Amino acid sequence: MNVSSGERILKGAKNWWFVGPGGVARLRARHLTDGGALQPGTERRLRESGLLTTAPVTAYSLTVLTSTDCNLGCGYCFQNTSQDTAGGSRPPRIAHARLTPETVTSILRFTDRQMAAAGLDKLKILLFGGEPLLNPRGCMELLSRAVGHGLTSASMISNLTLLTPLLARRLEELRLKSVQVTFDGDREDHDRIRVRRSHGGTFDTIVRNIARASEVTSIRWTLRVNVSHHTFRGVDALVDRLAAALDPSRCGIYFAQVGDVGIGYANDLTPTGELAAGFARWQRSALDRGFSVSRPRAHLPCATCGYGDGRYGAVVNADGTLSSCWETAGKPGWEVGSVAEGYLPGAQTRERWISCADLYRNQQDERALAAFRDAVDAALLDHLDETGRL
Repeated sequence: MNVSSGERILKGAKNWWFVGPGGVARLRARHLTDGGALQPGTERRLRESGLLTTAPVTAYSLTVLTSTDCNLGCGYCFQNTSQDTAGGSRPPRIAHARLTPETVTSILRFTDRQMAAAGLDKLKILLFGGEPLLNPRGCMELLSRAVGHGLTSASMISNLTLLTPLLARRLEELRLKSVQVTFDGDREDHDRIRVRRSHGGTFDTIVRNIARASEVTSIRWTLRVNVSHHTFRGVDALVDRLAAALDPSRCGIYFAQVGDVGIGYANDLTPTGELAAGFARWQRSALDRGFSVSRPRAHLPCATCGYGDGRYGAVVNADGTLSSCWETAGKPGWEVGSVAEGYLPGAQTRERWISCADLYRNQQDERALAAFRDAVDAALLDHLDETGRL
């Protein structure tokens, strides 16, 4: 269940868990009212210990699409404008745009203004696409020039089919610290779903590129595992396969249901207790093999898109158009401004301002989804506690 300001109270196997912006605490039944709320004394002690305190934003979060094109043709992609009517792997996508030196200049000027308004002097950049590595020069120019604008670290979401050791080393020199890549189940499922537009699977290429880049850089890897009715049966084997092929100590892993976001795509997997048990099993397996798994968190606004005025972050398309979040970038009718002119008035953007939590979801009952997530997170906290990792 949720309490005020994004804090959560979860029912574990032997106790309750409090998840707040400042951390996690173990609770007993006596700490809660009959209605499941915090007892006044419990809330006071949690507040005094800092578990109710939200850490201040210390850096501006900038997401930049360096290219809206992609060399893969995944049917569920939210940037598709329809399915491939020929049944192949070339679904039509959002309009082509590519980051240029001129747009980089406009982006950094805009960022300076936004950081000054927020009273921030540190900058974090997320390289996004499409596939950002279809424009490696744009990635490197943006990061190189952003160093003079407070850049402290950068991350990237990539399909990694185009990453070479040389490129990984050059990006790391420009402050790239981490990269997220997606796996769609074990090799067979992945190679059927996550395919090149020119046809052909990608699993072995991705794993090889991570391993080769790890030999020459200290980049950390976040492995997102997409869970759908197409993939869930192979996830146990996937965790074993990735642990054998990669260095788990360099990798975080998380499991995510694919939302009904791609036009013409539906995920038929429902958030049942059986599925929650599967998620819990996968997380335990990953931890036992040396992967890191993020702890449950309070429900807090995303710094990039969780504020209606773009206060602490922005999403910029490769052509300099502003969107509220990466899910609507490049989509006609969802623009909320431009880096040249700034954000449009709130009256014009109110209906277009979507946060990352709003669209990427299943078309299912919100209570069922919340109960599912709570069960998964409670099971993870139970396991971390039992194994002395909490």
